[in-house]
Amino acid sequence: MLKEMTSPTRTRTRPVTLPSATVGALDPKPADTAAPDDAPADGKVSRRGGLGCVAEIVETLALTLIIFFVIQNFVAQPFQVQQDSMDRTFAPGDYVLVDRLSHLWSPYARGQVVVFQAPASSGLDEPLIKRVIGVGGDTVEVRDGQVLINGIVRDEPYLFQDAGGIAQPTVANDQSRWVVPDGDLFVMGDHRDVSEDSRVFGPIPISSVIGRGVIRYWPLSELGIIATPSD
Repeated sequence: MLKEMTSPTRTRTRPVTLPSATVGALDPKPADTAAPDDAPADGKVSRRGGLGCVAEIVETLALTLIIFFVIQNFVAQPFQVQQDSMDRTFAPGDYVLVDRLSHLWSPYARGQVVVFQAPASSGLDEPLIKRVIGVGGDTVEVRDGQVLINGIVRDEPYLFQDAGGIAQPTVANDQSRWVVPDGDLFVMGDHRDVSEDSRVFGPIPISSVIGRGVIRYWPLSELGIIATPSD
């Protein structure tokens, strides 16, 4: 399960470069220098410059919000991992950046980590993070503790391992064989014993996928690109 990051966690700052000023010696004001024709008669500073500054600030803030909205909803979105189903690939509290755009020209593939809206049958409201095991047209089987794709045992180096370095077997529930419909994905957690995934709620529609995990950026000690094992 994931938690979408909210402000102020997503807040970013950037340095502001101010225009430089040239400093020189002060010249005495000529005695016959007249006040500008447009200077206020009462000597008060015009409010026009102040209003212009306020308008510029409002425009900058509006543009910033628009850019943030576009990036957040169409390009990339940060999420926080909250459950153990992807252990040890991710630990609770890790933050991942999800790519929401590249699937338009590069379809989701086996081995990729994806974030998706939880199916209604799961009873969960928050997004889930799992790994793609099968794509449309694949036959997925769980047999003798292993996962087979189209009859071939899948190599899964990302699986959770016990203290002895042994990967825990994958166990099926009531069903052990699925044919993934076109437009769907079959997903599982890397820690199979504690993961509620497609073995429980079946394949998920691609339309429910928020995006593909590309970077883990917190904790800093684990900063890096989320690798996809080759088929």
